[in-house]
Amino acid sequence: MANPLYDTLFGQHAGRDTVFLHLPDGSTLTHDAFLRMTARFAHQIVRSGLQPGDRLAVQIAKSPRALAVYAACAQTGVIFLPLNTAYTPAEVAYFLENSGARLFLCDGNDAEALAPVSGKAGTRQETLNADGSGSFADLSAGHPESFDTVARDHDDLAAFLYTSGTTGRSKGAMLTQGNLLSNAQVLTDYWRFSADDVLLHALPIFHTHGLFVATNICLASGAQMMFYPAFDAETVVRDMPRATVMMGVPTFYTRLLDRDDFTAEVAGNMRLFISGSAPLLAETHREFEARTGHRILERYGMTETNMNTSNPYDGDRRAGTVGYPLPGVELRVCDEAGNELPQGEIGTIEVRGPNVFKGYWQMPEKTAEELRDNGFFITGDLGFVDADGYVTIVGRGKDLIISGGYNIYPKEIELVLDEAQGVLESAVIGVPHPDFGETPVGVLARRPGQEPDTDAIMASLHDALARFKHPRKLVVVDSLPRNTMGKVQKNVLRDAYQGLFTQG
Repeated sequence: MANPLYDTLFGQHAGRDTVFLHLPDGSTLTHDAFLRMTARFAHQIVRSGLQPGDRLAVQIAKSPRALAVYAACAQTGVIFLPLNTAYTPAEVAYFLENSGARLFLCDGNDAEALAPVSGKAGTRQETLNADGSGSFADLSAGHPESFDTVARDHDDLAAFLYTSGTTGRSKGAMLTQGNLLSNAQVLTDYWRFSADDVLLHALPIFHTHGLFVATNICLASGAQMMFYPAFDAETVVRDMPRATVMMGVPTFYTRLLDRDDFTAEVAGNMRLFISGSAPLLAETHREFEARTGHRILERYGMTETNMNTSNPYDGDRRAGTVGYPLPGVELRVCDEAGNELPQGEIGTIEVRGPNVFKGYWQMPEKTAEELRDNGFFITGDLGFVDADGYVTIVGRGKDLIISGGYNIYPKEIELVLDEAQGVLESAVIGVPHPDFGETPVGVLARRPGQEPDTDAIMASLHDALARFKHPRKLVVVDSLPRNTMGKVQKNVLRDAYQGLFTQG
């Protein structure tokens, strides 16, 4: 196959007038119309001077056009780099410079603020808006609606996804055509997707869940998508009778359960609800099943690997677990030295398979630390495998916080908080939250004789960090708890503040 990713996911639909997307205004977009738009974009990417292996970064609103840029990158052999729309210019600067992106597409409203960033990185900047306007769209308008797909191989890079580390420095996970394609094909089978399905798609498309899981599966299977710019419970309840599948984060399900008009009748046509990106509380499992008769299917994945495990389609979907390793994926639980532990013992989860990424961009040392010579990736997640083969995650190494489906790395926030007036040092922890799974809380140790102004500190975060990274609460203390080696005991802090949002 000349270009496995494009040919299998996109190219198979060429010339088909079948519905691909149901849009918020009530209109639809066919596969054929989508691919004709993709071809125009592909011509413009090449016209912009990009060659196979070059990087194209986007920070644009969710829209059919945003998806078409992804498809055009696959068709031209260009590496696709989607960026969270909440990232500030200061954050975008690092991604453009580190990736060496040749072209950056942003929203027209943000173009002026981002122009200095693009200029410093030496990246060409164009605009692409959700309504179809923008310089990139204008430049693409007159191009042919067919494009000769560039030959690529399974091992060629298809996308970069950046994931922060505990040092605060983001790492570019290099994902190949084979990584993305293998996962899409396995999940299509495992979750029984077909061309008869209609997916409620309310996830963002700048990370694995909404783009490389939801979208790729629909392309592989020929399923349709109800394509929403964001999650709105009222709209989802209205449209659910016309859908068959929903993918979401725990927040989606708690918001639905908050509505009296979300009933078993509304969910009557649905065959599957899937949740991921953050732990789903057992209470939410039980309440959802009692309300609808459906048991939510939880799965486990990450930026570097896409999906690793899933509860079964048929069989017992166990609350609190993430099910079994997917077909073709090996999973083991190891101690710090990399020795596999006996069944039932808690250790670090490691995975190996065609879904596992190629390494971190321009970080050979970090790649060597986390990707073993034998192909196993050290996830940093702590868990165990029970006697029935179900995987349970009990915690995360490196203090990663997952809030509402977004990865939040405490060190990045702590670096900002430590600079605040009156703060000697800080520790950011994740605590349980009924709506977001967990949420960040900043614990600030005051400087002697000073009192940090928490309101002013919260206000100062707006220019430094994306909104989803902001602590939900700041707590001021005299000092942070430490062990005999001088290390801050975040486990003590988590225990102390775990009831902030779940009690009383």
